[in-house]
Amino acid sequence: MDDRDLISLFFRRDESAIQKTSEKYGHYCFTVAWNILFDREDSEECVNDTWLKTWDLIPPEKPKKLQFFLAKITRNFALNRLRTNTRQKRGGGEYETALEELEYTLHTGSDPAQDLNAKELASAVNRFVKNLPEKERNVFIRRYFYLETPKQIAERYSMGTNNVSVMLNRTRTKLKEALEKGGYL
Repeated sequence: MDDRDLISLFFRRDESAIQKTSEKYGHYCFTVAWNILFDREDSEECVNDTWLKTWDLIPPEKPKKLQFFLAKITRNFALNRLRTNTRQKRGGGEYETALEELEYTLHTGSDPAQDLNAKELASAVNRFVKNLPEKERNVFIRRYFYLETPKQIAERYSMGTNNVSVMLNRTRTKLKEALEKGGYL
């Protein structure tokens, strides 16, 4: 069943929409949650919460890419769960590590809320990422959206872990330069 058919089931309020979406994207959403939480029970709970939230959001929302819509919901639930759990004991600190890597790039030395509207910054980052070469974009998204480790990314793209780290460092540097040039930092 394709995404349009699944979304149509949600719009008709057909309860089979949840089951069919779970069959198609359940493993994918579980992986998104797992990469943040590294806990089976918490990850499964986030996925179940995703189905309920999706039911509540569709309609009126009509996502263009259901997979990414579900990933964002799952990711938000997992990040919220991580915040309530002990951060260093669960998830191997990967969430904190990824954020620390980006902190240097985005740090302005003052309160970010005073520097820039968060939506403007997010839009600038999205434009930057969209214009990256495909492999560099995929590596960046895998690290900072899916929170995969450099080792996992290296295995996925048949690269050395050091190559992934160098690529991410260079991409963060380019991001910082682009944000500075755009007047965001």
